[in-house]
Amino acid sequence: MIAVSSRRVASVPPEQPPLLLIVIDTEEEFDWSAPFDRESRAVRNIFEQVHAQAVFDAHGAVPTYVIDYPVADDVEAAGLLGGWQADGRCLVGAHLHPWVNPPDDEEVSTFNSYPGNLPPDLERAKLARLTERIAGTVGCRPTIYKAGRYGLGPNTAETLVALGYEIDLSVVPSTSFAADGGPDFREYPHDPYWCGPGHRLFEVPLTRGFPGILGDAAPMVHGLVDKALGRRLRLPGILSRLGIVERIALTPEGVTLDENKRLVRYLLGRGRRVFTYAYHSSSLLPGGSPYVRSDADRDRFVADIEGFLAFFLGEVGGQVVTPPELRDMCRAVAP
Repeated sequence: MIAVSSRRVASVPPEQPPLLLIVIDTEEEFDWSAPFDRESRAVRNIFEQVHAQAVFDAHGAVPTYVIDYPVADDVEAAGLLGGWQADGRCLVGAHLHPWVNPPDDEEVSTFNSYPGNLPPDLERAKLARLTERIAGTVGCRPTIYKAGRYGLGPNTAETLVALGYEIDLSVVPSTSFAADGGPDFREYPHDPYWCGPGHRLFEVPLTRGFPGILGDAAPMVHGLVDKALGRRLRLPGILSRLGIVERIALTPEGVTLDENKRLVRYLLGRGRRVFTYAYHSSSLLPGGSPYVRSDADRDRFVADIEGFLAFFLGEVGGQVVTPPELRDMCRAVAP
């Protein structure tokens, strides 16, 4: 992974209001509980994005769709997103799912599902193929990246810079995926920073927080109980239900609108000014993800997105920005 010591903190201009990025992991449908499968490549969910995109349009919000190879390889799906991008309604970046991204030179496994675990040449070859396919079908070469399964590795930053990427959105603070071979982000910062070769890569972490009663001690306690024994004893869930240690992600997936609002208010009170609201494109297709099983679920999901945007732009007085807009704001005050 990108070493914590190699980062340089990015500062947001003090006159800016709270800033929100909207990032959609835009990918094929697959059974989240089944083994990874190279043949799971359907992208029906892309054509359901109109439901949320209408909400974004109504609020003047420009989301970022980070798309993987099955989406980029479907001319109709890629063309839909490319049209929105050409109209200024969204941005399109890259999202690498190794098991459905050529070249197919690795064994399909949980370990290899994290792209940063691949041999450096193979990670680069896959990302290069994805980049070129997006350029060909969407009509614009991507410069924004989010690793599938948040799978940054020791060579990812160098590869991204070499391929012309400028922004990464993969880091999940206060979270470890090490139990099945993924990255451990527990020591990584929550605020944006510059990293990679020559500090040329701009990193915007996802938003996580611990608004429970333990306050600033919560991340340490969560790290102690979120291990094999603690999970077997269901300690993280017990502490969360008691309101002692709650780790909340800023997302409509499995998190209520009230919880998202409470998380933002809590983080604002601690000086946080940049937020990332993220979900998977498959959650717009009923049955496409564990979070949306029916049309009614989808209606609630979209209503929660609308409710959160109304809250952030209204009560919070915030502003939705794209990753490049945020990068340029921070670049203007860089030391």
